Amino acid sequence: MFDPITMKLHVDPLIMSALREDVTSEDVTSNCVMPGPKKGTVDLIAKEDGVICGLQVFERVFTLLDPATKVEFLVSDGDEVKNGMLMARVTGDIRVLLSGERTALNYLQRMSGIATYTHESAKLLEGTNTWLLDTRKTTPNNRIFEKYAVRVGGGHNHRYNLTDGVLLKDNHIGAAGSVENAIRMAKAYAPFVRKIEIEVESLDQVREAVLAGADIIMLDNMDHETMKEAMQIIDGRAEVEVSGNVTKEKIAALTDLGVNYISSGALTHSAPILDISLKHLHAV
Repeated sequence: MFDPITMKLHVDPLIMSALREDVTSEDVTSNCVMPGPKKGTVDLIAKEDGVICGLQVFERVFTLLDPATKVEFLVSDGDEVKNGMLMARVTGDIRVLLSGERTALNYLQRMSGIATYTHESAKLLEGTNTWLLDTRKTTPNNRIFEKYAVRVGGGHNHRYNLTDGVLLKDNHIGAAGSVENAIRMAKAYAPFVRKIEIEVESLDQVREAVLAGADIIMLDNMDHETMKEAMQIIDGRAEVEVSGNVTKEKIAALTDLGVNYISSGALTHSAPILDISLKHLHAV
């Protein structure tokens, strides 16, 4: 759940921007059938099985339009829901319910889809000491929602943005001239409390990263046997992350490596939405 300060400073402006995208001057359709205020209620219903996530954001869409709107939740973020389940009832001005419907559902469906996909992926790592991580491959201006959904689904967040930590990728290494130079320059510049992570693509780079004192070594797009060799070279002298086209279907095959982290951009860029609807709107 988002704390009040995060909600006000970072979440509310994004929701308001999404609402303005959907209503540039007026909701002409709703105003046709509901020219004045009238109290109504509508049901939030799951249309497929999954993990629900984003209920606070769903509610906020309506309360930003009208603080008098009330939402009665029957589930909580992280709950597994079933097709046909009644999850909440929203009561308020019918014009608000109609105008906020699509924006509220867009957030809830997207976040629930990510939570569901992450939950299914994280289950494959049960019984291991490997953490499932997300990446920065998120929808622009929706990172705060999508990374929250990963946590609800049982995953963990990698760095939130470029300010969070040092991750030297192939182009950084190219800019520095070598793995050793990149790590040396990072150690000289970054605050001492920051870990230095570096992405490597060959066993020679693995050896160079270990000798240069990297804190975390990311094995990027390596085949399984090469990663096994890399683990032997590292031999506990650095934490190890595996990355590169990691999907839910590939995670189980990585569990024997004993790495600290597996990062998957698919958690946020490839998760399908969870089908959810607002139904049975009527005046009360």
